Amino acid sequence: MNEYWESKFCKEGALWKFDAANSATMASDLFRSENLHHLLIPGMGYGRNAKIFQDQQFEVTGIEISASAIALARSKGMNFKIHHGSVTDMPFDEDLYDAIYCYALIHLLNKWERKKFLSSCYHQLKKHGLMIFVVATKELSLYGCGICLSKDRYRLPDGLTVYFYDEESISREFSKFGLIRITDIEEPIKFAAGYDPMPLKFVVCRKS
Repeated sequence: MNEYWESKFCKEGALWKFDAANSATMASDLFRSENLHHLLIPGMGYGRNAKIFQDQQFEVTGIEISASAIALARSKGMNFKIHHGSVTDMPFDEDLYDAIYCYALIHLLNKWERKKFLSSCYHQLKKHGLMIFVVATKELSLYGCGICLSKDRYRLPDGLTVYFYDEESISREFSKFGLIRITDIEEPIKFAAGYDPMPLKFVVCRKS
């Protein structure tokens, strides 16, 4: 995965432009409503979603596997701490965070990696803190494309491997980590015209 993303960001730069996903705004509103300020963003890429949190005075820490993406984030004024590495190697520090926002990442991991990643996030979350994960669903047109590796997990024609969630699989994987809400969202594709919004799941967990 490191080679895949480093190649992508090195060759194509800001793949999705710089408009934040709508779910980042949703997460920001929820975190601010609960007075949560210290935020971890695993898989932050070049920071298109991180910027909205920095602009709203959150104390942000990022994790990113691609050095090229980190360099691009720095060039766009993202001056917060960013750990260079894979989320499967967490933790990178001993901090506990008020909140975690993770966009379109966990479904790129295999079953063992997803479990470890969720556990790592949960252990770095303060008591009563919130975690938000935005995940791929079976409603996406890509579901069933490419090579089936296991149930609901496919290697797509572009080389990415994706696990497609539904409510049952979300409940199974996230319930041990404080699952409180699953919301269907439609995420507009802002970087390209003429595409339908992506059907995704907005998964909220709270540490008790």
